[in-house]
Amino acid sequence: MTPSSLPKQTPPSGTPEPSGASGTPEPSAPGAPQAPAPAGASPRRLAALRGGPDVPHKHLDARALAALAANPGCRRRALLDGAGVDKGAVAQALGSPAPFGQSQFALVRGNAFEARVKADGGQVLLALLCEQVGEARPEPEQVVVPDVTADGPAGRAERTRLALAEVPEGSWGLLDHPWLSLRVAGSTAYLEPDALAVHPDGSLSIIEIKSFPILDGAADTVKAGAAARQSAVYALALETQPRAVRESALLVCPKDFSNLPAAGLLPLRKQIAATRRQLRRLTRLEEIAAELPEGVHFAPTQEPEELAAAVESVPAAYAPECLSTCELAFHCRQRARGAGSVVALGRSVRGELGGLATVPDVLAAASGDPGSAAAQDPAAALLRRAAALRAQALQDAAARGPARGSSQAPAARDAEVG
Repeated sequence: MTPSSLPKQTPPSGTPEPSGASGTPEPSAPGAPQAPAPAGASPRRLAALRGGPDVPHKHLDARALAALAANPGCRRRALLDGAGVDKGAVAQALGSPAPFGQSQFALVRGNAFEARVKADGGQVLLALLCEQVGEARPEPEQVVVPDVTADGPAGRAERTRLALAEVPEGSWGLLDHPWLSLRVAGSTAYLEPDALAVHPDGSLSIIEIKSFPILDGAADTVKAGAAARQSAVYALALETQPRAVRESALLVCPKDFSNLPAAGLLPLRKQIAATRRQLRRLTRLEEIAAELPEGVHFAPTQEPEELAAAVESVPAAYAPECLSTCELAFHCRQRARGAGSVVALGRSVRGELGGLATVPDVLAAASGDPGSAAAQDPAAALLRRAAALRAQALQDAAARGPARGSSQAPAARDAEVG
């Protein structure tokens, strides 16, 4: 992303209507991740999957939902995330902890930067937003800053809904850490954006504050893409609000490793469409839970063998991309490698291999054995050709090696004599 090169955003004209992030009303579709939705798995059932009512519930956040949307075929992650299972504790108990996440230093630095840009009633944030969208910067007394504090996630989500209604038409509003709710696969996820800005025309801008820097006017594309996916999840959660959500989110980051803020707009239209489509593909939690053996739960305090059996009772869809987004990725990779599954090599390799699901099948297809069932797969001819090319390359390299060594030996002996 290059914030300075992004086009200025034009505010929507006219009175905003209830809509999606594109500003166009969309009909509700069955299975869509927006309220109201049919009741999913009961809270009692979800608590039993965690190991009992005393086991803390780990709420879904936008980062987890974005990861789910990127891999909707993983029933294991869908069930454990939806039930509020602490996957990090499960991975630790299984002996495959995931060594990723923000360091304590990064968290402290990020919190300090966020506090800096939100000081003075968020005037810095609004100034950056107005600069990007081409609107006049409001005076501090023209900005409504509602209180969104309440008890519990559901209470804070309801208080956010009321706070959005409190901002009068024609005024600016800024909500600091509002809470939103989103129905996903029959479970309710509660989300917490960094900030929401209400424009005088009544539309909403999502604001994401990150600690990674914008260097020479450009942000890291991978990190900026992750921020856009999280913002798309927030936009989906805001579709139930009567205010239109703008098509671009504001990304605020430190400028060139300093504490000075820089900003750019993140286009959301394609991300929203892709995230909505992927979340609709998620299997509902009660359907996955109904296939589990009786009495299975995922409490990390149980015996490791029992926990491993419980985790393996739910199918996974491992891919190398999971290593940066899922706490159970190292466990799933170990099992995929142990089973010789080609998914451990990546989605692109898996797609090229067609019906060959294991490494032994691939080797059998490449061997050219006509009696092998794998040799009948459409990918077998390509594998045999690749194996022949590899063998020829190794043979040529071996033939060149001794010749090169014999030609260099006399020169080395002359150098030693001299």
